[in-house]
Amino acid sequence: MSELNHRELGLTDEQVLEMYRYMLLARKIDERMWLLNRAGKIPFVISCQGQEAIQVGAAFALDRNKDWLCPYYRDLGMVLVFGQTAKDQMLSAFAKAGDPNSGGRQMPGHYGDKRYRILTGSSPVTTQVLHAVGIAYAGRLDGADHVVLTSCGEGSSNQGDWHEACNFAGVHKLPVIFMVENNKYAISVPLAKQVAGGEVWKRAQGYGFPGVKVDGNNPLAVYQAVKEAVERGRKGEGPTLIEAVSYRLVPHSSDDDDRSYRTREEVEEEKKKDSILVFRNYLAEHGILTEESEQELTKSIAKEVDEATEYAEKAAYPDPKDTYKHVYA
Repeated sequence: MSELNHRELGLTDEQVLEMYRYMLLARKIDERMWLLNRAGKIPFVISCQGQEAIQVGAAFALDRNKDWLCPYYRDLGMVLVFGQTAKDQMLSAFAKAGDPNSGGRQMPGHYGDKRYRILTGSSPVTTQVLHAVGIAYAGRLDGADHVVLTSCGEGSSNQGDWHEACNFAGVHKLPVIFMVENNKYAISVPLAKQVAGGEVWKRAQGYGFPGVKVDGNNPLAVYQAVKEAVERGRKGEGPTLIEAVSYRLVPHSSDDDDRSYRTREEVEEEKKKDSILVFRNYLAEHGILTEESEQELTKSIAKEVDEATEYAEKAAYPDPKDTYKHVYA
């Protein structure tokens, strides 16, 4: 961790411990989903592992009672902070009727929950970025003061939708935070082959708003950047682009074999910078996390994930008659 101190950022010891709890919960839900997938019990996993610090740090800087999320498919940590539960994730993974995202109709990772102002995501990447700008513009017209955070991978920042969204938000000075979670790979394509110039944050200059690059393995650095972006947005100063750099610790999805495009040595080296380990050490150094409290936390999360898995496995599937519900053509 850098020299950033949580107290100087206005965060209490309880808040940073809660941040760590959400990061760990996201990791443990994700790990359980991989086990269920490999056991043939759920069809698909798209993982948050390695990016939890970005997601939790960003969500903690927002107002959970009025701000909006337009997340992408890896943002498990973010939606947990905003209110979704381990049970919700498992219902989605097993495609059960109680899945709050889609009633069991969508693939896992397609978050959408009107209870918490989480916009429904879709499989074509980057569409959520345009929708985020629409929500911000609607807020402007309604006189609301909400900020909208939208996230995507660095691969998505090369899509036309992303550029249109940034340009429109820049022209109208809309309260949008464009969060690019740069995990170094767009599926199998490394950063050097997908982003001209290699750095996404610099593109903000062309749209007339600030761009910043932060260490995506440090939730405090992400929190600080998003908090400043939120303040700018609320004051009517317009959007901010944040490039948070981390690493995807597992394959792109459960259908991907990452051994074909990156070495095991590279992955092992990046695991040393895993935000879960780094933040745990920070909390221990500051006397916030003891060996005993960590054991209690791990035990409590394991119980939560076990109960969620058991509940979702036994839950009812959607009624087949609902197949054509919301299908218009």
